[in-house]
Amino acid sequence: MKWTSEAIRSGLILGGLMLAGSAAAQQAHPGRWAIVIHGGAGEIERARLGAEGDANYRAALARVVKAGAAVLDRGGSSLDAVEAAIRMLEDDPLFNAARGAVFTADGKTELDAAIMDGATERAGAVADVTHTRYPITLARAVMEKSPYVLLVGPGADAYSIQAGMEQEPASYFFTESRWQSLVKQLEKEGKPVPPRPEGAPPPGPASPTAQFQEAADTHRYGTVGVVALDRQGNIAAGTSTGGLQGKMSGRVGDSPIIGAGTYASNQSCAVSGTGVGEFFIRYTVAREICALVQYKGLALQQAADQVIHQQLAPIHGDGGVIALTPDGQLAWSFNTPGMFRARQAEGGKIEVHLYSDEP
Repeated sequence: MKWTSEAIRSGLILGGLMLAGSAAAQQAHPGRWAIVIHGGAGEIERARLGAEGDANYRAALARVVKAGAAVLDRGGSSLDAVEAAIRMLEDDPLFNAARGAVFTADGKTELDAAIMDGATERAGAVADVTHTRYPITLARAVMEKSPYVLLVGPGADAYSIQAGMEQEPASYFFTESRWQSLVKQLEKEGKPVPPRPEGAPPPGPASPTAQFQEAADTHRYGTVGVVALDRQGNIAAGTSTGGLQGKMSGRVGDSPIIGAGTYASNQSCAVSGTGVGEFFIRYTVAREICALVQYKGLALQQAADQVIHQQLAPIHGDGGVIALTPDGQLAWSFNTPGMFRARQAEGGKIEVHLYSDEP
């Protein structure tokens, strides 16, 4: 089935409402931990992903949830769980973050990340960093060890070195599937193809999921994110991304913008978003959802659906969010054919879903 904007506005609004009952059933018990993760939203369909891609993504998401849950289960903080889970996603070439980042139009990788502590409402973020292996850890260092919230470009790179972050050459972030996807996009648009990055391996076969990545929009809009609730009742959110494939160098999306793609407050909720960043910035999506919870008293799922389906979908603001509250409400909502997503509440089983017709 071809997913048009009209199909998304009509069919997926119903799908989003169907998610509400399922999410309500996943509310965590008081004093127990919970975690929700996403690996990007887009044209994620069975026919495009294929059996091998489906299995690979499900296994990766399950591993990440299990790792984040382990931190929470041994009494770790929500911040620790968010950072640990996102570091795993940043290490996995399947996802558009750090090692699996997409390329800019000039053949470079520019990495963004943000983290926010719901207990203190402190936040840290970085944008357009180029050599930091774990941008989410750098974002946390900005939050905890500097007086700032957001560092960008060369200044962020310099701070990364000063803070002792792990540094990698540009070739570390190179994946053949992402490169071939960029080449196809630029050739289709009639734009010049830049030379392969220095130190990149010779041209070879792409990953087993390359066919999906080349065919779908996930490689363009992919982002990873985690929201977590610890046993102390504190929540946190984090997001990391390689940005928009083929973007102009220097473009920054919503992921490192506090209130747009990332937000957390114990007074309302924690949110991490994925999608077309320009819309998430303009409509301050993450903060808007939390404001509906805090000031209008909406249930979390209702608030997420209102923003994603009623505000963004009609203006082609494609994407989705994951969210949770200090009282244990868990939610996700998206207006695309799929979103890589998973969750677990203490005492419950790990749930992994990819497509819009799954809960």
